[in-house]
Amino acid sequence: MPYHKDDVMKNEPIVSESFSNGRRHFFLDFSLASNHSNYIRMTRNDEQADGSYKRSSVVFFEEDFVPLIEGFASLMHHARYAPQLKLVKKQAGGIKNWPEEMRPRERMLAQGRGAMEDAELLAMLIGSGTTENSAVGLCRRILASVDWDLRRLARLSLDELCRFRGIGMARGLAIIAAAELSVRMLNASCSFALEGKNQEVHG
Repeated sequence: MPYHKDDVMKNEPIVSESFSNGRRHFFLDFSLASNHSNYIRMTRNDEQADGSYKRSSVVFFEEDFVPLIEGFASLMHHARYAPQLKLVKKQAGGIKNWPEEMRPRERMLAQGRGAMEDAELLAMLIGSGTTENSAVGLCRRILASVDWDLRRLARLSLDELCRFRGIGMARGLAIIAAAELSVRMLNASCSFALEGKNQEVHG
C-alpha cells in the first residue's frame, strides 16, 4: 500500500518517549496514520546559540518495523562486545524516580531559575505527566509543536492544548494563565520604561 505525507501528519501519538542530552532533545512517537497503519517518528531538536531550535525527523512505516528491529538488534548484539562500551540504563517511571539533581524543583532550588529550561518551568505548572510521558516530556512535546517559540505557546487556545494527552481543562488553563500573566508583566515593564523616558524628557 503506498504511503503519502498526509497519512503521517496531525496524529496524536499512541505512545511516546522523550529524553534530552544537554541542548539536544529527542522524541520517539508510535502513531496511527489516517490509513490505519502504524508508523514511528524519531525527532531531534537542537537548541541553537541564539535560542532557536533546529528540528530533524525520520519516519519508519509499518512495513519497515521488522527490518528496523532486526537492524537495532544486530547493532546492539555487536555493540555488546565492543571495547569500552558503557550502556546507560533508561530511567524508569516519572520525575519522582529521577535523580534528585535532575528534578525540576530540586534543580531550581540548587541552581536558580536561570538554569531551568522552558519545558522544566512549564512542567512545574502542570505538576505531573502521563503513563507514557513525564511532565517534562509532555511539556517538551507541547513546546516542540510551536517550534519552541514562547510567543506561539502564549497564543495556543484551550482546545489546542487539550489535544495533548495528559492536558485537561485545569492544566490547560494553568498554562494559559501563566502565559497571560507573562504578557501582562511584559506590558507593565514596557509601560514603566516608557514612563521613565517621558519623565526624563520633561524633567
